[in-house]
Amino acid sequence: MNDEIHLRKKALRKKIRRRKKNIDNNQRNVKSALIMKKVEDSKQFQKAKNIFIYWAMDDEVDTRKFITKWHKEKTFILPSVDGNDLLLKKFVGKNSLKNGELYDIPEPIGKPFVELNKLDLAIIPGVAFDGNNNRMGRGKAYYDKILRRIKNNTFLMGICYNFQFVDEVPIEEHDIKMDKVIYP
Repeated sequence: MNDEIHLRKKALRKKIRRRKKNIDNNQRNVKSALIMKKVEDSKQFQKAKNIFIYWAMDDEVDTRKFITKWHKEKTFILPSVDGNDLLLKKFVGKNSLKNGELYDIPEPIGKPFVELNKLDLAIIPGVAFDGNNNRMGRGKAYYDKILRRIKNNTFLMGICYNFQFVDEVPIEEHDIKMDKVIYP
């Protein structure tokens, strides 16, 4: 890894982490609702049958109400941490979630979803995005590994708060671009 890029990413992660602490729950709910409404209105979501999405942590754009609202009409596939990789599993309702091994993020129980070529849309979190659709994650490369496998068949949509949309995300060879980024 290039040391300069590594340092720039570290500084940007720290800056975004500080900004995340400054938004209260009400702001988070309002902004998340605006973002998810834009997702809902997108032609990519309207056409999609199988959607890779995440069950939000408290500091991320909240996808939980959106998933709960749409899960009877769309098939949602959520990540499940397995060591250094993500397994994808079908969401069949809130009662089928268990706390995962990393950050206690709720994850679906059940067998892995392996038909990655059937994913129509991926709604992806990130620490930061830019106008060139570059994405920077938390630094563990969980998403980059799975995005590399689905990027040719699946529309990649990043979602973030306004302060996470920056002038430039420092990128490396392994970083995967989004097809579109949505923010309030």
